[in-house]
Amino acid sequence: MSIAENIKTSIERASWIREMFEQGQHLKAIHGEDQVFDFSLGNPVIEPPSQVHEILIQLLQDDQKGTHRYMPNPGFPQTREFIAKELQEEFGLGFQTGDIVMCVGAGGGLNALFKALLNPDDEVLALAPYFVEYGFYAENHGGVLKIAETTETFQIDIDKIAQAMTPKTKIIVVNSPNNPTGVVYPQEAMDAIGQLLADKEKEYGHSIFLVSDEPYRQIIFDDLSNCNVFHSHPNSVMITSHSKDLALAGERIGFIAMHPEMEDRSDLQNALTLTTRILGYVNAPALMQRILPHLKGVRVSISAYQHLRDIFYQALTDFGFDVVKPQGAFYLFPKSPTADDVDFVKQAQEENILLVPGTGFGCPGYFRIAFCFTEDMIIRSFDGFEKLAKKFGLS
Repeated sequence: MSIAENIKTSIERASWIREMFEQGQHLKAIHGEDQVFDFSLGNPVIEPPSQVHEILIQLLQDDQKGTHRYMPNPGFPQTREFIAKELQEEFGLGFQTGDIVMCVGAGGGLNALFKALLNPDDEVLALAPYFVEYGFYAENHGGVLKIAETTETFQIDIDKIAQAMTPKTKIIVVNSPNNPTGVVYPQEAMDAIGQLLADKEKEYGHSIFLVSDEPYRQIIFDDLSNCNVFHSHPNSVMITSHSKDLALAGERIGFIAMHPEMEDRSDLQNALTLTTRILGYVNAPALMQRILPHLKGVRVSISAYQHLRDIFYQALTDFGFDVVKPQGAFYLFPKSPTADDVDFVKQAQEENILLVPGTGFGCPGYFRIAFCFTEDMIIRSFDGFEKLAKKFGLS
């Protein structure tokens, strides 16, 4: 079959997680599902809070007509108004209903935004390591992905960002807490990006958008606070979903929020209303939109994730692995004990442990572990990690 050449290339570049999934199925068939430790996918096993099910039942039992009918492209006005008020309280800015567009998960939101903003060959700048699909999203809409390296502890390096920017830079996408490292960017670093963008906007003569991809925004540990792009740059957009904080990954419910003081923001509002339709998403799921105003302050247990982080991080460091302690999300990103991270991941499969090489995130020499699983599974995997550590001379 003659599929599109760019899709052939994308399939090859996106093969790491797919390969881990296929290898996992193979190993589970041989050894049994409970003997394979699959840390390759960030697919939480924690169930949604009980309030989610309760509100859904109430809505389904309500005799209100039109629950499943078409809605305005940006989403139900009452849901968008609720989110705008939530953001007003959180950020102290004058968000209005029109500043919110409901989207089909954060991935759908990023595609809608890139479709709305990118002209052919415009550049999207991401910070490595980064979520691999940013490149696919940029290419979907004629853009080009560029990369700026971060520090040894995966924090923002403002000089590297400045060096990577060109007159074609249209978007800088940041992800905090970060997938795959779990680091949280401090406000001072985000403010430095905002100042850099303000200077470059004057130099280049066009707007540059600071886009914050925040599906893990509520999963932050150790009483830290996440950075706030809205206080850093007026041409900023936050895209998030409730896949993680409400454990609703399969429901694909999220929203786009644009800065209420953005220049020409009505143009972007109208563009997003159109691009959601052009892309075929049209609307975020109706029932999920309806439950959100009833779930103020509700989220999964962050302390449960912090506990899993602590036991996994402690075990890995005890075994001799070099790993930056995650401050949020549910990933660890240790340094590979061999320069060839792909080879290390293959060696881990011999212990029935499934990981993803850092190469898949634009950062060779590391590997990603998702820890959004049961404590029992994590603890049972430690024998395998200890054998790997001894095999590579770490302990």
